[in-house]
Amino acid sequence: MICTTTDYKSTCQKSLSKAVKSNDPDPKELVKAAISVIFDAIGAAFNRTQQIKTTDAQISGAMEDCRELFNSSKDELHASLNTIVDRGVDQIPEQADNIRTWLSAVMAYQQTCVDGFPKGELKAKMEEAMKQAREMTSNALAIVGDAAKYLGMLSGDGVIGRRLLEEEEEEAEAEEELPEWVPDGDRRMVKEGKYEVKLKANVTVAKDGSGQFKSISAALENMPKKYKGRYVIYVKPGVYDETVVVERNMENVTIYGDDPAKTIITGTKNFVDGTRTFQTATFAATFIIFYCKILGRPRINYGILSPITISRSVFLNCNMEGFQDTLYAQTHRQFYRGCVISGTVDFIFGDASAVFQNCLLLVRRPLDNQQNIVTAQGRIDRHENTGFVLHRCKILPDPSLKPVVKNVRSYLGRPWKENSRIVIMESEIGEVISPEGYTPWEGEFALKTLSYSEYKNSGAGGEVKGRVKWAGVRVIEKEDAELFAAGNFIQAGDWVKKTGAGVSVPIRLRLYD
Repeated sequence: MICTTTDYKSTCQKSLSKAVKSNDPDPKELVKAAISVIFDAIGAAFNRTQQIKTTDAQISGAMEDCRELFNSSKDELHASLNTIVDRGVDQIPEQADNIRTWLSAVMAYQQTCVDGFPKGELKAKMEEAMKQAREMTSNALAIVGDAAKYLGMLSGDGVIGRRLLEEEEEEAEAEEELPEWVPDGDRRMVKEGKYEVKLKANVTVAKDGSGQFKSISAALENMPKKYKGRYVIYVKPGVYDETVVVERNMENVTIYGDDPAKTIITGTKNFVDGTRTFQTATFAATFIIFYCKILGRPRINYGILSPITISRSVFLNCNMEGFQDTLYAQTHRQFYRGCVISGTVDFIFGDASAVFQNCLLLVRRPLDNQQNIVTAQGRIDRHENTGFVLHRCKILPDPSLKPVVKNVRSYLGRPWKENSRIVIMESEIGEVISPEGYTPWEGEFALKTLSYSEYKNSGAGGEVKGRVKWAGVRVIEKEDAELFAAGNFIQAGDWVKKTGAGVSVPIRLRLYD
């Protein structure tokens, strides 16, 4: 019964039968087993990289990425299991969103490992090695996603099902919610995009030496290992040419400046020069809770601004400026509000559950013979709870594109992976976007499995009559659109509110005025 909802039923039954020794196992233990069996499979797959002997720099780099991704995967799996052990299997329905977010990240890490290898026999072998781990992760996602109904059946009296329904009704009554994982002390940080509280900096970064540190990296490296509350780093105006990496142990940190035109982080790493996509960041964040307040405007040409793998992150009023692959929203839940993001090809990409609210997305002038694509969302498996939501945003041409806007094809998105998901609602879409709206990745790939939805958009580019006729491209009604409001899609009502940001994150949609 527990394997019924999975896509790989044979793998599910065999793996769970081996994991549970009892001839008559407690069905609830099978839920834990569905996650625990992934450890061995993913370990075996990632360990294949240890056996590769090569002098090829690209392959060596891919192996290094896989080792790092393996450690991240173990962290996500431990978090999933610990949640079940600490809270009990009966609480899985309440924790399903968290667990599915972690498992979705595991799947993304598996794919990132494979993607790092150049096309050829070795990459094919890695894909085959990762096959079992991918199937088991997909099965666990399906089982956890259906846990409310499944455990309700096990309870015999429907108590679990009734409780969940009551909670959903209570949540639906709330007009505004903010993310759960943001500490209470930060709740007033932002009020509709305006800062009502003055942040008190723990340290100051200044190029001219007037602060404690001359680089952001130095400030982060000297951050106390154990610090209670929010650690604030203020960055004075200047151009900071450095690669900033916020590690997993640097929790609850805020980095902010005065003006995105004056406080600039810039980098030069890029794929064209041989740096792997996973390692091209100017600003990388891989930890638990993060805020960026008017961080500045990175200037990069063909690299990635931020491979964001943080469990929960908030970016407020940040400028993110690049060309191809500007923002790598790789995994987990991410909330962007009031940000300016510019680029050309796939300039927002990744497999995160990300909501972009009240953001300005500027389409820049690409290279000759290139086309622009705003998003390349990479949901791999249909059971993942990931996708990109553009809510109350503006999608307009950058000044560099305006002179030739009629000669450049620009699209809202294309499917990077099989189950790519994008939702655009209550947004202004300028004439910069071609009537078709979306473009293929390659041939027929993902055209039958993607999900691209639009709701009450305006502007010349928001007209849906000319949209491509793919099965997954559709206009949705308010009832479906509400599922993708921040309060529901990334459970913003549970964690953004605690940031102190008085940001509107409604469960119920309101027309943008």
